[in-house]
Amino acid sequence: MPITQSAKKALRQSIRRYSKNLAKREAFRELVHEIRTLVSARKKDDAKKLLSKLYKALDKAAKTHVIKPNKAARIKSRVTRLIQAA
Repeated sequence: MPITQSAKKALRQSIRRYSKNLAKREAFRELVHEIRTLVSARKKDDAKKLLSKLYKALDKAAKTHVIKPNKAARIKSRVTRLIQAA
């Protein structure tokens, strides 16, 4: 357990940042999973509607350094190709 005031504050900040980062990571992962299930169920139009939400979630995660920008671009590319191939 932290003893000094600065260590206590650092712990509070770390916990707060972790929960925000986790929420951003889960947001885009859930969208990717949902899009993949829609594509496998042959619901291409519904998957296309979720694509803009996925782009927004990935851009937010990359902007705040939850994931790297190239990873966001890679996921966007792969999911878009998946929808186009369906």
